[in-house]
Amino acid sequence: MKFSMIFEAQLADPTPENERQVLKDCVEQAVFAEEMGFDRIWAVEHHSLTQYAHMSASEIFLTWVAARTSRIRIGHGVVTMPFGYQHPVRVAERAAMLDSLTGGRVDIGAGRGATKQEMRMYGVRPEDTYPQMEEALRIFSSAWREEQFEWHGSIDIGPGAILPRPVQNPHPPLFMACSKHDTLKLAAELGIGALVMGFAGADDVRTMRKVYDEAIATRTGERFVSTEVNDHLSALCPTIVLDDADLALRLGTRGQRFFAESIAHWYGNAPAPTSYAESEDTADHVAAMARDREELVAKLHEANIPARPVDTGTYNAEHAYGSADTAISYVEQLREIGVDEVMCLIQMGTVPQEACMETIRQWGEKVIPRFRALEAK
Repeated sequence: MKFSMIFEAQLADPTPENERQVLKDCVEQAVFAEEMGFDRIWAVEHHSLTQYAHMSASEIFLTWVAARTSRIRIGHGVVTMPFGYQHPVRVAERAAMLDSLTGGRVDIGAGRGATKQEMRMYGVRPEDTYPQMEEALRIFSSAWREEQFEWHGSIDIGPGAILPRPVQNPHPPLFMACSKHDTLKLAAELGIGALVMGFAGADDVRTMRKVYDEAIATRTGERFVSTEVNDHLSALCPTIVLDDADLALRLGTRGQRFFAESIAHWYGNAPAPTSYAESEDTADHVAAMARDREELVAKLHEANIPARPVDTGTYNAEHAYGSADTAISYVEQLREIGVDEVMCLIQMGTVPQEACMETIRQWGEKVIPRFRALEAK
């Protein structure tokens, strides 16, 4: 089982000064993650989603981190693939360049960039997002493998070469953001890894693993986007681990509430996240998340978008907030389910930098070694 971190560059008070600082903080965390034994970092790509994600140019962030590290894998989690966001040849070139410079450390995840805000910013039509994401994946795998590449689909490309060539053979591993059963099935059919986002608890991750495995077992291979199949499932694990377990629980649930309210704002047209009083305890945040979750589900239903509470990705009754033993217990559940990678979400908009750094240290010194030892046996 692998261990990674994912970065959104969230911040509760988005002043220009705070924005610059949170990006520096994310770099510091990523570099420290390598020192603490993490296997990979992921960076999202979102556009114009104030507070929720200030990571608009993840290729720059990841290059900056790659130059300061030597071992940890560098993951795009994910690249917005519809052509209105960026031309697929440009994405292929950037990834190949970074793969070359890092000696083959790059992973590429695909996403739709599905908020109305992002699509408005780039003139992307919702009905184009899934077809163009799949077509982009096919373009990459062909372009990276062929000396002279040519493509004729919804767009015409080439002939020409993608330079430089990626180090990894045949190309960097491919993944896809998955938050619903349909997207898990699609990832399996395309033969690419699944990045299970959202705050689903262990029971929901177990169901998602089953859906992914069943789709793998029944696929024909006709929709594979590459000759290289990647059946890898990564599951998000929101976590804050401190010596003071009660403080970790309070900071974690507050951070998760901020994350939930941000999602509800940009995906469900709810109010923007609010500031939280220091006097509010864990129960206050959990109650608020449960209330907001039901309101978001109702709004999605009004928009003719069928959703269950878990589909919103905003609430998880289980957690890895507390002591290292709390995190170990939760990861043991994920291991039993068959999760291939635990994707730690630590940098949430209201969590102080010192708590993020301490959480990375606790995972590196206490949590990860526990599972490395199990694998060694």
